[in-house]
Amino acid sequence: MEHVCPNACPGGCEVDCNTCKPVCKCDKPGAVCQDPRFIGGDGITFYFHGKKNNNFCLVSDTNLHINARFIGKRNHNMKRDFTWVQSIAILFDNQQLFLGAKKTATWDDSVDRLALSLNGEPIRLNQLEGAKWESSGVSIIRETSTNNIIVEVEGKFRITAKVVPITEEDSRIHNYGITKDDCFAHLDLGFKFFSLSNEVSGVLGQTYKPNYVSRVNIGAKMPIMGGGKEYETTSLFSPDCSVARFKGNNEFNDDIVMVEDLALPSLSCTSGIDGEGVVCRR
Repeated sequence: MEHVCPNACPGGCEVDCNTCKPVCKCDKPGAVCQDPRFIGGDGITFYFHGKKNNNFCLVSDTNLHINARFIGKRNHNMKRDFTWVQSIAILFDNQQLFLGAKKTATWDDSVDRLALSLNGEPIRLNQLEGAKWESSGVSIIRETSTNNIIVEVEGKFRITAKVVPITEEDSRIHNYGITKDDCFAHLDLGFKFFSLSNEVSGVLGQTYKPNYVSRVNIGAKMPIMGGGKEYETTSLFSPDCSVARFKGNNEFNDDIVMVEDLALPSLSCTSGIDGEGVVCRR
């Protein structure tokens, strides 16, 4: 049976096997697209704007942690930035996987703007539809010859990632103020998880808890998830947001966090111990 993507799916669609109908990729549970618009594991749509040039924890579980770096522009008529997800860091076991959109001025979809690395080593993926790369349990396949991939770690997760620009039409409709020197290339993402625990947290992760009750106003025109501070991390590869659950497969997680050029904050604990890099525990 041949299907046609709905007009509302500029980023592509997938066939839902239960209904046998095409569904926009950005309308499925686990989607993180646009400004950024989330579809939670509970099916509820919400927005989390974060802050430009900052990093936020999307998912944090005992052996899986996903951070996102937000880029954006200040809207002087509002009290927030316009933001988009420029890159993500995925921590699992003792591995670090990076997916990012390269900065570009004028968009040309025939030019690949994906940046990929595993444990600090660049991943070079042939620019052919269906090209596949595998190493250390990670599999990456190109859905199209450029800018569109599927990343999978068996038994843990599957992620679709597509690099997309802010078009002149998008900028005009939403008043983004995008200029020709930077089209704010960013990622449209789709997450599917296979082994989350009941303690999972993070902006998106918490929505997969069995008894999760959404705290957004679902009746609002733009339901917004707040709590930016509790999800913020000190760097893209740091699982140190206040709701972090990540331990990895190492008891003390010594090899997971990249500490180069990381300015550790100064904290004071109720025990009286303080100083740079101190972690308070209760």
